Amino acid sequence: MVDYLEPGQILRQRYKITGLIGVGGMGAVYLAEDNRLPGRQCAVKETRFHLNATEAVAAAARRQFQQEAAILARLDHPGLPKVSDYFSEADRDYLVMDFVPGRNLQEILAECNRNGQPLDEAVVLGWLNQLCDALTYLHSQQPPVLHRDIKPANIKLTPDNRIKLVDFGLVKPLDPNDPTTLTGLQGAGSLPYAPLEQYVDYLGHTDPRSDLYALGATAYHLLTGHTPASAQERFLRPESLPDPRALNPRLSSGVAQAVLAAMAPHPKDRPASVAAWQKMLFASAPDLLSAGPSSSSSGPVWLRENWLLAALALGLLIASLWVTFFSG
Repeated sequence: MVDYLEPGQILRQRYKITGLIGVGGMGAVYLAEDNRLPGRQCAVKETRFHLNATEAVAAAARRQFQQEAAILARLDHPGLPKVSDYFSEADRDYLVMDFVPGRNLQEILAECNRNGQPLDEAVVLGWLNQLCDALTYLHSQQPPVLHRDIKPANIKLTPDNRIKLVDFGLVKPLDPNDPTTLTGLQGAGSLPYAPLEQYVDYLGHTDPRSDLYALGATAYHLLTGHTPASAQERFLRPESLPDPRALNPRLSSGVAQAVLAAMAPHPKDRPASVAAWQKMLFASAPDLLSAGPSSSSSGPVWLRENWLLAALALGLLIASLWVTFFSG
């Protein structure tokens, strides 16, 4: 039985656990208060992936955790939660980062499915634009940093309509010259979104195009409302992945083609980078490239496309108020 931290427990004489945010196969994420900075909430990710490992493997896993945590702590991008601390206690490793409020995109997808209302293409493209910027930042680090578990559940929409790529559980620095990277301990991502090469990562085949596959699979899910077939299933049955427009006929053909390009089974058949794919994705909608966080909300899009109706409605409202209060 897994023993989770209880509310009220304090880690490192600083982080007071207030609740459980989520659990996974290798640990849990907790909501905590920072006793040194009153009023600050943070997310504390606990990893226990080496509980039953040999002493040598556990020591190597801890060294890898410390290496990766140090890299994450140097990252600074609005699309990523800021990592502020990391430490180990007994047989557990802890990563402390900003708590990101809001719902994840998996929850938003579920709500849309219940209501029978698919996500608007322009809204999704606004989200993807922000995700592309965050991933391009990660991949531009030296060495490049791969996320390795991009999926709707690991993407949050904040109350101010900004996208945050969360859950660094599988992040790793990409160093093909380092044979000590224990990718088998980290896991291989989530089945519907992970590319084939991520499951044989010990051969050194992953690169930024692996994150691109997961981003494409996430885009497929957001734009169609259907979970994509896994890379393994597609290998056995290529027809198991329908064209996105077969599931959402209103989808732009250029966007559908870009999504499928990102999900090419072999890395060499995908765009060379997330930045290159971003250009492909928005080739038929260049105005959305500069839309920024506001594109995450359907309100500003509606106003841009229906400004005349909005102006007319405002004029009628002003006229009615004038007649009510100032006539006679």
